[in-house]
Amino acid sequence: MEKSVFWADKIAEDIIKTREKKHLIATGITPSGPIHLGNIREVLTADAVKRSLDDRGAETELIYIADTADPLRKVYPFLPREYEKYVGMPLYRIPCPDGCCENYADHFLKPFLEACEKLGVHLKAYKAHELYKEGRFIGVIKEALENRDRLAEIIKSQTGRELPKDWVPFNIECDKCKKTTEIKITDAEFFVEKEGLNYKCSCGSEGTSLFSDGTGKLPWRIDWPARWKVLGVTAEPFGKDHATAGGSYDTGSMISEKVFNYKPPYPILYEWIYWKGKGAMASSTGVAISIQDMLEIIPPEIVRFLILRVRPEKHIDFDPEGGLLKLFEDYQQLEDNYFEAKDELEPYEARAYEMSQVNIKALRTVSLKIPFLHVVIAAQIAQHNFKKAIEVLERSGYEINTSDENALKDYLKYADNWLTTFAPDVFKFEVQDKLPQEVENLPEEAKAFLKQLAEHFERINWDAEAVHNSIHEIGQDFGLSARKSFQAVYVCILGKKSGPRAGWFITSLDRDFVIGRLREASGDS
Repeated sequence: MEKSVFWADKIAEDIIKTREKKHLIATGITPSGPIHLGNIREVLTADAVKRSLDDRGAETELIYIADTADPLRKVYPFLPREYEKYVGMPLYRIPCPDGCCENYADHFLKPFLEACEKLGVHLKAYKAHELYKEGRFIGVIKEALENRDRLAEIIKSQTGRELPKDWVPFNIECDKCKKTTEIKITDAEFFVEKEGLNYKCSCGSEGTSLFSDGTGKLPWRIDWPARWKVLGVTAEPFGKDHATAGGSYDTGSMISEKVFNYKPPYPILYEWIYWKGKGAMASSTGVAISIQDMLEIIPPEIVRFLILRVRPEKHIDFDPEGGLLKLFEDYQQLEDNYFEAKDELEPYEARAYEMSQVNIKALRTVSLKIPFLHVVIAAQIAQHNFKKAIEVLERSGYEINTSDENALKDYLKYADNWLTTFAPDVFKFEVQDKLPQEVENLPEEAKAFLKQLAEHFERINWDAEAVHNSIHEIGQDFGLSARKSFQAVYVCILGKKSGPRAGWFITSLDRDFVIGRLREASGDS
């Protein structure tokens, strides 16, 4: 892990140097699909900066703006083809895909907000279309229309794009088809005083769109700086796509200063999260893990740890398959170091642990000091029975206190969900109730080895290291390689040639069961 000052503390110090001590930190995501782990980086980045500002005595508020007035851009891979008719319509106008929420936007927004609470992120959520309907944007809409030529010049200077002479900085929603992408504004002059614009839609409808109705919205590059002013935003994280030269932030900053007369917020750039082997996470491409699915396989504090331990400007590679065990291991090791050897920890590491907590004032209230891999193994040996899982873990040397039981239940749930979703086959197994037929294919020297191993297991201490060494050493006595020795043991217990790390796995099983199975496989039953 990195050294020096924790990144959120450095940002907080910079913000306080350049701003007053009252801050509104904004985040915003378009709920056009499942809000995924990559999106959560923005919210957790903002939350970490808020916590750092709070530690320095600043007065802070964290808000989230759901871009519910944005149109549906296309029929995404997770949508049925009949949603083609809604393309171009604002998200809040579109029916919920499952019929469980008021509209399309709420369908994806609701689980996201629930996930934020589980992650310890406490924010005030706004829906963009409601802000427009409440009249909050009327003033900035007028400013935009009155400064149309200046806006066009700024956009051209930043993007090189020449806007048409009849361009109007407002996207109207048709009163008939409700779409915002098929509209042509027909005003020769803008009705700023009347707070409306005349339009003609490709569906054949004509009319006047009144700002006070709250339908329609400013184009994104203008809407973004407009909301800074309307809401009083002083700091905001955003993805690298908005941070390119001439991109949304550069353009928005110029518009904010030269048109809306508002100081742009402190920029906090963050990189993408990449799904190992698949690419950057994005709902539009289907390469994404929703945050609610993530919280089914990873505790919220480890989700926070995954994201916050890395500086925002660096990308994160996430491997929900084999890499998940390493993530748990890293977190549990850091937690142990924090409580048992904090003086030896780098300040960055200690702060990373603190920022990972859902409730920083109640550290280690639900921690479980058992490696996640061992929980995964115990869950399968116990056939997902909680009481039996406790017996498995206690056989292996763990003491399960009453206070550990709730945490263990959660970890067993994470293990079960991981095994049915992302876990590679190498981590999956089933202890066979009867001697597997595959034993018949073992050579005679392997069966003789199993007989000797059974006798040896009756005498040794039942611990992982002793068992592991016994398999290796006794196998050599029978001319078997280490690989062949372990394969023989796995075959007679699991019916396949591979399985979990042998020492811990075998000692998790009942000693009498193991000895009896080895004898049966050797023909000495």
